Amino acid sequence: MSRYILAIDQGTTSSRAILFDQSTKIISVGQQEFPQHFPDSGWVEHDPDDIWKTVLQTCRSALYDAKATINDVAAIGITNQRETTVIWNRDTGEPIYNAIVWQDRRGSPLCQKLKDAGHEALFSAKTGLLLDPYFSGTKIAWLLDNVDGARGAAEAGKLAFGTIDSYLLWKLTGGKVHATDATNASRTLIYDIHKGEWSKELLDILNIPASLLPEVKDSSADFGEVDPSLFGGVAKICGIAGDQQAATVGQACFEPGMMKSTYGTGCFAILNTGEIPITSNNKMLTTIAYQLNGKPVYALEGSIFVAGSAVQWLRDGLGIIDDAAQSGELAAQADPLQDVIMVPAFVGLGAPYWDAECRGAIFGLTRGTGPKEIAKAALESVCFQTRDLLDAMKADMGSDTQTVLRVDGGMVVSDWTMQRLADLLGAPVDRPTVLETTALGAAYLAGLHVGFYPEPKEFAQMWMRENRFTPSMDASKKDAAYVKWKDAVSRTLSAQ
Repeated sequence: MSRYILAIDQGTTSSRAILFDQSTKIISVGQQEFPQHFPDSGWVEHDPDDIWKTVLQTCRSALYDAKATINDVAAIGITNQRETTVIWNRDTGEPIYNAIVWQDRRGSPLCQKLKDAGHEALFSAKTGLLLDPYFSGTKIAWLLDNVDGARGAAEAGKLAFGTIDSYLLWKLTGGKVHATDATNASRTLIYDIHKGEWSKELLDILNIPASLLPEVKDSSADFGEVDPSLFGGVAKICGIAGDQQAATVGQACFEPGMMKSTYGTGCFAILNTGEIPITSNNKMLTTIAYQLNGKPVYALEGSIFVAGSAVQWLRDGLGIIDDAAQSGELAAQADPLQDVIMVPAFVGLGAPYWDAECRGAIFGLTRGTGPKEIAKAALESVCFQTRDLLDAMKADMGSDTQTVLRVDGGMVVSDWTMQRLADLLGAPVDRPTVLETTALGAAYLAGLHVGFYPEPKEFAQMWMRENRFTPSMDASKKDAAYVKWKDAVSRTLSAQ
């Protein structure tokens, strides 16, 4: 009997492969970072070959460290950085250009053109999304219009589009399978989340040939087998979900009203709304949380573009820390009398502002401001942005009930940051025992399909809390700090 599920977690700055056993215990982890490319202001790219090589190497590493072979793997699950866009040649498998990363803003002029033409309401009604360069649709259009020969090749059916899950699936299956799941499809700006199909009307507006597109399947489904030449054997690929939806599954947020927030490169909060898609009046996104047995479960999502990348900036840009783990320690030593506010709009602001053109700023600097205060402001900026999302979601749901926030991602290991998050939200924050919830979600979806893991209700009982952070800050102090945050944001917003 196969002993493990292999989860591929392909993120924005690194690729990881994790082996889970039947009790969801982590057996081994392989991880590799890969380069980021910034060819122009607001542009962010990855070399797809870097992504593929690191995925392959980390999978082999995880198997080797566990003294396992591919024959010990019951199924493989894939979770991926969403919206990041690749187009490749169907015959050669070679990408026609670098992957355009979700953070990339080059689609801003096209988004503005579509807004000016009055198309935003139609896109929102069908996809649940806003017209923003964040999503894949305008990235596809840019590639077709700016890469020599791309449009002609696409119209001749010679090219394939995919988010990173589709690209990896193609590579893993030796070019046999071109597919994605409903969660990733729901982030492309061209998928009708109500009908469960690619929208011809939206494809026509963006001038994207339908022949580019992958087949859309459930999040837990048969996605084919790995090419035996890769690992010396065969295993089925049975689960795919975008990273934030995978984290929602890994956090066992299966009931309407449950909420999780992931703190990785960006921060993404998802609130399960059940079988009914709720249209946001506060610039939240309506999206698919997961899809099983042909039935989508919907969610409200708030997307923050800069979270962990603010900590990376402290390390790599300013050089005030050597390791991300030092940020919380440094912030704890900050002068409490200084009110330094950082708005980390390095690539614009996401929800609920959706301002692609604004840029970051730091307010309240004094002669006494130093690395400690800057570190504190960077971490607090993530907390303030999370409150932006929670307030908007509560307004959309018409409820002011207290929400318990389940958290995961690299930033949540910092007790200082999580306590500050609870304080500035005025809500409890739960940290699970298994912090790799994104990979766990992908593993669960794969394991569910092959009977390795139980049905959702039973799986939810396996979720365990490691620590709960409860609010301890005076309400007036919390609200006063938030007023200063909102004022700082208003000063950075572009004149849209």
